[in-house]
Amino acid sequence: MLNPELNAFLDIWNAKWSVMPQGAEPKHRRLMFEYIAEQMRMPTPEGVTSSARFIESGGRLVLVRIDRMADAGDSQPCLIYMHGGAWMQGSPMTHADITSRIAAWNRQTVISVDYALAPEHPFPKAIHEVMDVARFVKAHAADFGVDAKRIAIGGDSAGANLAAAACIGLRGTEAAPMAQLLIYPAVDFEMTRPAYQENADAPLLNIRGMPAVNAMYCPNPEDRRNPLAAPYLAESHAGLPPAFIAIAQNDPLRDDGKDYAEKLRAAGVPVEIDPGEGLIHGYLRAMEFCSASREKLEKMCSWLSAQYA
Repeated sequence: MLNPELNAFLDIWNAKWSVMPQGAEPKHRRLMFEYIAEQMRMPTPEGVTSSARFIESGGRLVLVRIDRMADAGDSQPCLIYMHGGAWMQGSPMTHADITSRIAAWNRQTVISVDYALAPEHPFPKAIHEVMDVARFVKAHAADFGVDAKRIAIGGDSAGANLAAAACIGLRGTEAAPMAQLLIYPAVDFEMTRPAYQENADAPLLNIRGMPAVNAMYCPNPEDRRNPLAAPYLAESHAGLPPAFIAIAQNDPLRDDGKDYAEKLRAAGVPVEIDPGEGLIHGYLRAMEFCSASREKLEKMCSWLSAQYA
């Protein structure tokens, strides 16, 4: 069931992570993730410029990375993007291969958010920062060179959770995104869906470490019923923006995305879902090795472009 083009990527990825001691602290995992991502980073697409700025949120300065096509005008469509990493690792730099290609292929701006990480900053710090960034970008769209009417939101894995939650938190407000791109999202803390058993030992993400990670992000069990942490559990999904949900066949979170798509559709939200045949959680990291990974990101870009139009 696994796309054979992923094997070379997995050999390299696993070898690099093999030096990480068992039970390493989040701060050490972050350093390793940054190091590996830098080693495996692909060249930035031609014409994409990158810059950074800070946005204030709740007494903390939040860094955002801005990937932008230099020659695409002063009022570009925009995607606010949240990286994956189980809410406790990752950064805009670890996901620059993704954001720079979206910027290049769609001739747009991507604003990638370096949100506060657990366990130092548990729920709801990260989602509040994401929503503050969305409000700021909307209010200062001209300063970013983006079109205030064409601001979407998205992310992968934990970042997709934050994107979906932000759509709920910003629903009905001036800063509500016009579309949501959810890539292998986590939508709640339920671990009984069939994919959790079928893909318990899947590459890149297995279920053994998930309870500990969930406890870092949401140490208070009551918070795990809050729709800003578990968007699947919102009382209503009506009025949310159109969604593209990318899942992967060999992923414990596969059914999270499928079930969330059904929730959105039942509420009248337009949804396109890609099943990710033969793929794994985090497959966009393998674009250099796996043609299907690149093709999936191209499909996401085409969907975003249609929403902007």
